[in-house]
Amino acid sequence: MPALACCVDASVSPPPPYFATWDSTLPSPPPPATASAAAAAWSSDHSAILYRVDGWGAPYFTINSNGNVSVRPHGITTLPHQEIDLLKVVKKASDPKTSGGLGLQLPLVVRFPDVLKNRLESLQSSFNFAIQSQGYNSHYQGVYPVKCNQDRYVVEDIVKFGSGFRFGLEAGSKPELLLAMSCLCNGSPDALLVCNGFKDVEYISLALVARKLHLNTVIVLEQEEELDIVIDVSKKLGVRPVIGLRAKLRTKHSGHFGTTSGEKGKFGLTTVQILNVVKKLKQLEMLDCLQLLHFHIGSQIPSTCLLADGVGEAAQIYCELVRLGADMKVIDIGGGLGIDYDGSKSKDSDVSVAYSIEEYASAVVQAVRFVCDRKGVKHPVLCSESGRAIVSHHSILVFEAVSASSYSSPQLPSLGLQYFLEQLADDALADYQNLSAAAIRGEYDTCLLYAEQLKQRCVEQFKEGSLGMEQLAAVDGLCELVSKAIGVSDHVRTYHVNLSVFTSIPDFWGIGQLFPIIPIHKLDEKPGVRGILSDLTCDSDGKINKFIGGESSLPLHELEGNGGVNGDGGSYYLGMFLGGAYEEALGSLHNLFGGPSVVSVSQSDGPHSFAVTRAMPGPSCGDVLRVMQHEPELMFQSLKHRIEEIADIGDGISSIALANGIACSFNNMPYLAAASSCGFTAATAGNNAYYYCNDDADSVTVEEEQWSYCVA
Repeated sequence: MPALACCVDASVSPPPPYFATWDSTLPSPPPPATASAAAAAWSSDHSAILYRVDGWGAPYFTINSNGNVSVRPHGITTLPHQEIDLLKVVKKASDPKTSGGLGLQLPLVVRFPDVLKNRLESLQSSFNFAIQSQGYNSHYQGVYPVKCNQDRYVVEDIVKFGSGFRFGLEAGSKPELLLAMSCLCNGSPDALLVCNGFKDVEYISLALVARKLHLNTVIVLEQEEELDIVIDVSKKLGVRPVIGLRAKLRTKHSGHFGTTSGEKGKFGLTTVQILNVVKKLKQLEMLDCLQLLHFHIGSQIPSTCLLADGVGEAAQIYCELVRLGADMKVIDIGGGLGIDYDGSKSKDSDVSVAYSIEEYASAVVQAVRFVCDRKGVKHPVLCSESGRAIVSHHSILVFEAVSASSYSSPQLPSLGLQYFLEQLADDALADYQNLSAAAIRGEYDTCLLYAEQLKQRCVEQFKEGSLGMEQLAAVDGLCELVSKAIGVSDHVRTYHVNLSVFTSIPDFWGIGQLFPIIPIHKLDEKPGVRGILSDLTCDSDGKINKFIGGESSLPLHELEGNGGVNGDGGSYYLGMFLGGAYEEALGSLHNLFGGPSVVSVSQSDGPHSFAVTRAMPGPSCGDVLRVMQHEPELMFQSLKHRIEEIADIGDGISSIALANGIACSFNNMPYLAAASSCGFTAATAGNNAYYYCNDDADSVTVEEEQWSYCVA
């Protein structure tokens, strides 16, 4: 406890005896355990509990005996020797080529196609089991909504892994339709190509051409007016269309993800509009073209009760369409299969769900079977558009903490408390006296109240110019000592991370979506501080200060030295998990920070249990400038011309070396990098300067390469 009595002058009221009892009137905390004892008591199991890894991470993520995050690429069937140490993957990707690494710069997205395959197989097997156990007389074949992650290799992997069970794709725009058509040429001929979204003549023409190419394409009507375009274009192209319609259900779930459902949802047809479509198709003798019913309750459906309610309502509409003469075959339950982001298994949260994949599939099958059996309708093919549930787990965003805000223990004024008190106004001095008296009485809440009031009065005095900076610092120290003595002082550090929240975690900034974020190593050591994460952007929103479990800070370890980029310490890596859906597609270019580097990693029987099958550096400064209509080549020429005009740079820096440094900057990623990758650090070496490009780790002397602009 801080001994304040020695800092109080006898002439200040209240008298010294009051302050002599300060230490005894405040509760003393138990003596802290020694650092060695705390370290010995901490294990990877403690970290697993602290960060809830067994909740949100099962069955793909765990913490190994070395204190590193391990990936189980095959889920529950992963053998011990098949587990992949995530830290080893990051080291392989980021180490220099000269050291056997790939030379990629962080931040880094690590993709595990094996996890993607396991998610697909788990979804299919869950529906297969529910269908078999409940005597359902049809089958399940899902589609992946490419809007969740349109990356070429992700979509191609899904088509490849899902071809054995007729897994298809869903598109919501013309470019998505083009990529889906292209990918499904290598998929199962029975795989569905579901065309959602608002449509014009070109969109519908593409979808009908896809049928000409023998793709199993279904045009889903989102608006009643789209039917006229489908009819007109199909006649011109000589293609018999397969039509679906999206129904607006009455069923709706609360929360952010439920706003797209209900009668006033953005998409879909009302019952009146559905009847109009049926009537028009019947008049044109095209009612046999209507074969699919689609609906969407909303993403992250929280419970199977709500799911069964919505599916049951849709099944009623399906049966009515059969009664009206439509040649119905498929009921598409849309998206909604949720992810438990925080491991709480809660139905009352946007970041959790209270069911498993198996329970989800069982609820769907049971609801459709019940309605169809009661109506005497043949069981339809079941389809879902589960995107978040398929791709979320397979992708991990890894980034580095480069520095942390320091915390200095509060100190009383060096000039003495008496000098400090003499500068206070009467009302502030009264607050100080009341604070002292409350401490003696043991009224700790009152102590905090007067301490805050004293601080505010001193701030006002400072703004008015009647209190100096030394006195303002003194009151801060005094109030902090009070908080620390009472035990309510909370020193949350700010960890500066080599990342853009707007680019890599846009859902956190945009809709408050929470993702599990934990250190990927040092998890056999007890974290000693709590911190929030602040990104590189010049924006106050560029921070992460909300975490799973309702926490406003994250348990973290002390950085060695000053971090691993510009500091002299070791690297400290953090991972954001379950972010494989939407984040890459939604990322912005705030401050012109581009996307991360990407590697794909597959399990192998080699010595490290993994092999990097694909690697791609993140966009360079030149790449992101080009997106915003700038022309890096012309920009470089302008800068080179200015260097030529100046001619003599001075300070022993070669003009050629300076130009080469600028060329290097155009080719480097916008994120913070070690000094060795900066072309300007070598500029002072004159004719021995080197510069580096992302696509080539070999050094080139300035005599060998003159005024070059390298295109990655």
